[in-house]
Amino acid sequence: MARIYVASSWRNRYYPEVVKMLLDAGHEVYDFRNPPHGGNGFRWTDIDPDAFQWVFDQYAEGLHHPLAERQFAADLEALEWADTCVLVLPCGRSAHTEAGWMAGAGRRVIAYIPEMVEPELMYKLFDAVVGTPADLLAALV
Repeated sequence: MARIYVASSWRNRYYPEVVKMLLDAGHEVYDFRNPPHGGNGFRWTDIDPDAFQWVFDQYAEGLHHPLAERQFAADLEALEWADTCVLVLPCGRSAHTEAGWMAGAGRRVIAYIPEMVEPELMYKLFDAVVGTPADLLAALV
């Protein structure tokens, strides 16, 4: 069984079912929405309700906020622990950065695309690109 880092977005509606499916299949899974240190994961609005209106200097300062530091440390520890990354689309920059980190570290990366989005050539860096739950589970064998 794999140790899986699921990289995705808070807005991704497939994320909870992917985590459950992987756990039900016997894999160990890092769930950023329910991190091991407790709580419900990290959102920029935990630091400041107006975070999405920040200017650059506020963002740069926000990266050093204790809540951001704590979640970053948890995510990085999980990346180092995992042997596999499942990138669940659609997702944003952080998830793609995590998948890129895993690929660069020589770890297995599978892009799971349950609803077709714009084609992306550089997903060829990954070990597999799949579109169904069955194909995702098969790629993990």
